[in-house]
Amino acid sequence: MQTRTLEIGVGLFLLAGLLAFLLLALRVSGLTIGNNGDTYKVYAYFDNVAGVTVRGKVTMAGVTIGKVVAVDLDRDSYRGRVTMDISDKVDNLPVDSTASILTAGLLGEKYIGISVGGEEALLKDGSTINDTQSALVLEDLIGKFLLNSVKKEEPKQQ
Repeated sequence: MQTRTLEIGVGLFLLAGLLAFLLLALRVSGLTIGNNGDTYKVYAYFDNVAGVTVRGKVTMAGVTIGKVVAVDLDRDSYRGRVTMDISDKVDNLPVDSTASILTAGLLGEKYIGISVGGEEALLKDGSTINDTQSALVLEDLIGKFLLNSVKKEEPKQQ
């Protein structure tokens, strides 16, 4: 009888550990169980959406206000289109707000940062943010730096 109680205790302990691991995995990945509340869709077009992924954060003043639901290519303008779900709690974004692709840390994840504009007209479901700043690609920056330093080191001909 005592071994049966011990086995049940170990089983319950293992089950609690697995549930804790599942909860931790859901928290880290950004997935949730259930509905996050009401949202509205906003679109933004970028020249370069490098590193932005689905379920990425959309923030304003460092506070998460939504998430990225789709990243695709606009066939007409050949620009990257990011579809964002913004929380209904933030229903006062002006139409001249700016969307920027930002990086968490030096080589961290990319997310969308929204800066508030000054217009009185507000974004609504299906609106487009026209003022955008694309992602800064570290490889391009390093390449420009190296090319510039190589040009400076070329010997002068006499």
